[in-house]
Amino acid sequence: MRKILQGKNALPLFGVIIAVVLSVSYARAQKAASDTAGKQKTNNQVPEKSISYPKPVGYLSFIIPFVTANSKAITPNFKDGTSIGFPVGVNVLYSNRFGFSYEFTPTIKWAGGTSKMSNLLFDPGTMFRFDHGFTVITRLAFETSGRYGVTPVFNQVYARTKDVNYFVAVSLPARFGNSQLPTLGLNLQIGFTFN
Repeated sequence: MRKILQGKNALPLFGVIIAVVLSVSYARAQKAASDTAGKQKTNNQVPEKSISYPKPVGYLSFIIPFVTANSKAITPNFKDGTSIGFPVGVNVLYSNRFGFSYEFTPTIKWAGGTSKMSNLLFDPGTMFRFDHGFTVITRLAFETSGRYGVTPVFNQVYARTKDVNYFVAVSLPARFGNSQLPTLGLNLQIGFTFN
């Protein structure tokens, strides 16, 4: 098991995990959406009532950092171990176009045959919501490792059900401080929000 979670072996494993999670989630969401649409047609139900704001929405997810770069090197996540973050948070929606997000992300790192929680990130930010489930989030970032910075996030809802919405996001974390070179990263985040 240790060898599976280390080095080059981790990339195919996580690729398979992501593919399975996405396909199962998408299939469930499509079935639930078609079931809901069918019930509404047969029961002649009235459309859902309008949303009252502000509306808090919780979410769970996981995030995989793919690469981090500074002026001297480009470091892939799976080179000397594996790191995965588990973002949890609350989005407070103030309208169908704007909201504020409060997120905490503990990160677990596997390397050298052991694992540990390596960092905790608090990254609040403003949400700019667009049509078709697309959202841009501008986050500040404060890490227990001593680093700080900003993280632009590009988020897309890819499946909706009555209880949850499934999303995928790409983020570009820029980090500074703690006597280290500034860095820019590329992350993939997959999760769901509670409706």
